[in-house]
Amino acid sequence: MPLQSKLLLIILDGVPWANWTRLMGNLEGWVQAGEAQRWRMRSVLPSISACCYASIHTGVQPQVHGVTSNMARFRVTQPDVFGAVTSAGGKTGAVTHSYWSEMFNRWPFDPVRDIEYDHEPGPITHGRFHSMTGESGKNQMTPSDADLFATLTMLTERFGIDYGILHTCTLDSMGHRFGHDCAEMDHAVYLMDAQLAAFLPRWRANGYEVIVTADHGQGLRGHHGGHEDIQQDFGLYYLGPAKGPDGDTLLDQLQLAPTLLSRLGVPVPETMKAKPFLA
Repeated sequence: MPLQSKLLLIILDGVPWANWTRLMGNLEGWVQAGEAQRWRMRSVLPSISACCYASIHTGVQPQVHGVTSNMARFRVTQPDVFGAVTSAGGKTGAVTHSYWSEMFNRWPFDPVRDIEYDHEPGPITHGRFHSMTGESGKNQMTPSDADLFATLTMLTERFGIDYGILHTCTLDSMGHRFGHDCAEMDHAVYLMDAQLAAFLPRWRANGYEVIVTADHGQGLRGHHGGHEDIQQDFGLYYLGPAKGPDGDTLLDQLQLAPTLLSRLGVPVPETMKAKPFLA
């Protein structure tokens, strides 16, 4: 039985609130055209990548799911979006950092076994992963975002996935390297926005609702993890038919998982207690 809708979640790692509204001209243009809605969202604490990834898909705090740092990684046991979708008969796809495969498919990540797979029972039906092995301050080891967007598009058109997630670390890595108040970051955000612009109309034309957001913010010196608005807050853009709250509403990251499932028409697990923000 088909799900109620199809949805793509695009996670641009480590982009503070100000850089969305200041530099994402393509996304802001969709808002001005009345085709997108935009809110500010606040991450869980600690505002560290792995902690946020796990909360995005389980809807619970790090203190509950147990992923409390980038070093504390394992197969998460709480109900999650991938598992809920496949249990409801849907197909999922992921084009992400390997952390997502570890936490929601199988631990530990074996690059030969896990870098690419098509596994019909799921929970991740179609996975395409990258690891950034060897990352340093002088070499980000990040794939081209245009290639990642194309790969997600391939999963939608070849396999007809119902729910897909794309996660890229490019802007987070640029922030750690250069900080956020510099010409290098201005250009990096512009380029991400421009590359995304080439795919958004195609996804919408193929019947997908789209959410573009981040996992956490980042300070001007390139740090995140703490309890500070610039480290926790980021933008969330929604393109689709549902209506959300007033634009000045501050959203909670724990609302994302139940919102994704409610839009797909999939039962929301009892562990996801936050209220969906799209109706």
